[in-house]
Amino acid sequence: MSCSKNDDRRADNPNLVDPLVSLSLSLSLPEYNGLNFPGNSVIINQQGIKGIVVYNVNNDLYTAFDLSDPNHPPNSCSRMTVEAPIASCPCESDSNEYNIISGEHRTNPDLFPMQQYRAVREGNTVRISN
Repeated sequence: MSCSKNDDRRADNPNLVDPLVSLSLSLSLPEYNGLNFPGNSVIINQQGIKGIVVYNVNNDLYTAFDLSDPNHPPNSCSRMTVEAPIASCPCESDSNEYNIISGEHRTNPDLFPMQQYRAVREGNTVRISN
């Protein structure tokens, strides 16, 4: 899967940087075992801006998005929480929620989508990169 068709909007997002991401997640490791099953997600801390959520759509298609709310600069409350398939920003100033399958804002498609990374399954490994 390539990056979103919203790449142009993502590149124009003044709130987020584009950190270098290159990960290989072995599905045989216990911490990534949930990614063997459609509908499950894992969070990779210490990667991206505020962490990365990886979601198994159907065992062939995986998505990976940064957990920093794309509609305001990163701050102490902008790391979103995930209750699949929804990522929510805990900042009191907004009630932003995003779909972690598409990255789109749940109620306002004019807002910036979540920052997406490439997610490709190769055998028993999911590779996350940009």
